Amino acid sequence: MTYAPVPDRTVGPISVVIPCFRCSATIERAVRSVAAQSVLPIEIILVDDASDDDTLSQLRQLQNRFSTDWIKIIQLNTNSGAGTARNKGWDATKSEFVAFLDADDSWLPNKLETQLGVMSSRPDAVVSGHLSAIDSVSKRSTSTKIFSVKKITFNQLLIANRFVTPSVMVKRDIPFRFRDGQRHMEDHFLWMEIASSGSLILRLEITLAMTYKFPYGKSGLSSNLWLMEKAECGNYIHLAEIGTISRLSAFLLCFFSVIKFFQRILVVVLRRIFRNSP
Repeated sequence: MTYAPVPDRTVGPISVVIPCFRCSATIERAVRSVAAQSVLPIEIILVDDASDDDTLSQLRQLQNRFSTDWIKIIQLNTNSGAGTARNKGWDATKSEFVAFLDADDSWLPNKLETQLGVMSSRPDAVVSGHLSAIDSVSKRSTSTKIFSVKKITFNQLLIANRFVTPSVMVKRDIPFRFRDGQRHMEDHFLWMEIASSGSLILRLEITLAMTYKFPYGKSGLSSNLWLMEKAECGNYIHLAEIGTISRLSAFLLCFFSVIKFFQRILVVVLRRIFRNSP
């Protein structure tokens, strides 16, 4: 079957970047959620992060089903992680805004239209995100058009990441990127780095993205809680090394992070107990 975006819909100044690694089972769902947008992006850039399965073949099939002008594929020779893959796609974009989607997640149909409206009305904002929901537990009660928009500060981001990457839209020409080669918490570091520069970051208090796994402890990169913990503390240490925060602040933030780490371990253990209970 050949799929194509509906031709009479508005096209917005947006490029969509999707990093792909062993994602042949989920990438079609992600791409179709982009094609279903009420405002379509100019392009989708699929970045194959040196997958060793049939992912690249699946990406090419999707490109043929839609359009080679609309879906573009970048193939990396070495697996370097989602952050590096996003950077490669980001650098290849040609529109004013870049929206990120993960290969195993999807968007609700009004995501790009809603977010573009907010970003266009606030030209001083360089990043925006929104809420997300886990598909298996959500009733998708997200049709409301009334929502608030909040400013996300650097201090708030130091305490915790405030949105998932598949919710984020950025201005293409900002002088920041994901840390190349960092495989965990690279998104959180980027948001903190941008916020520390004084740039405006917004969060739309509306659910516009669906994920299909719990944020940690089940599958994907987030399943390795210890590596996530090391990366989060590494982010704070790096911020101290470059002079963004003090070493004392980095120590206290790492201490707080370790507490959250043990809380997550407890959540994972309890989840498994209840799942396996008769």
